[in-house]
Amino acid sequence: MSAPAISVSGLTKRYGDKTVVDDVSMDVAAGEIMGFLGPNGSGKTTTIRLMCGLLEPDAGEGRVLGHDIRTERGAIKREVGYMTQKFSFYTDLTIRENLSFVAGLYGMRPSRALVQDTLDQLGLASRKDQLAGALSGGWKQRLALAACIMHRPKLLILDEPTAGVDPKARRDFWDEIHGLARDGLTVLVSTHYMDEAERCHRIAYISYGKLMTTGTVAEVVESAGLTTLLLAGGDLGAAERLLRDAAGVDQVAPFGQTLHVVGRDAEALTASVAGVAGETGSTWSAADTQLEDVFIEMMGSARDNMQ
Repeated sequence: MSAPAISVSGLTKRYGDKTVVDDVSMDVAAGEIMGFLGPNGSGKTTTIRLMCGLLEPDAGEGRVLGHDIRTERGAIKREVGYMTQKFSFYTDLTIRENLSFVAGLYGMRPSRALVQDTLDQLGLASRKDQLAGALSGGWKQRLALAACIMHRPKLLILDEPTAGVDPKARRDFWDEIHGLARDGLTVLVSTHYMDEAERCHRIAYISYGKLMTTGTVAEVVESAGLTTLLLAGGDLGAAERLLRDAAGVDQVAPFGQTLHVVGRDAEALTASVAGVAGETGSTWSAADTQLEDVFIEMMGSARDNMQ
């Protein structure tokens, strides 16, 4: 088997007495789409910057694209495409002019042909003379992706790339990402959207600097050991109030005309839900645990490293 595109061990970053990335170890295979998830302030972006050569770790070691993350940071940066959440191109230049500027920064030759190839690949050719500032969120996102892959990187890092775009644009974007991965590009993407996490080959969850779990979505959900029950009908408002402090109940959330009740202790949870259902005239049934339930549980059990 080929070496991983990313392989880091014990990755740690401190600012003063605060440890924002705490002993993170993970591997990402070449051609894999790895979802990187966690709450705001969890250390995702700092970890990404350590991996792509923008920051030097205080502890730990690793290799990215065969290069040492401490001694070959420049080589890593040349082979990475990094798309940030904030649109950062010149709004008073056209799509083509922005891409030509990026080609010049990288010293790409022949730049005109490479820009045209990129326009064609990302479906931007028909809008090449449109000002970047006049683009919708979805087209700005597509321009940002085009600029990130034009120099043919081996690793694409996406930091919450679909924030603020509509569902159709998000789906089109992910179709592009899967096409790039099939061609051998490795992708590390941070996201808050559960449906996007489910489109990744594997996911990693970080909370307050600590890596909590990695695996496929199915593996992560199964390893969490949660039970989920649904209540429907009756007085759901009263049921929600009664279940908040009931034995075995870790989460209670309304979903449309149902209550979504989650806990680790299946026996205690079932007894509490059955009792409350009887009191409130509701019916209850088993349901599949969702990825969102797992992440909320992890957030609740993690210790805030900023306190």
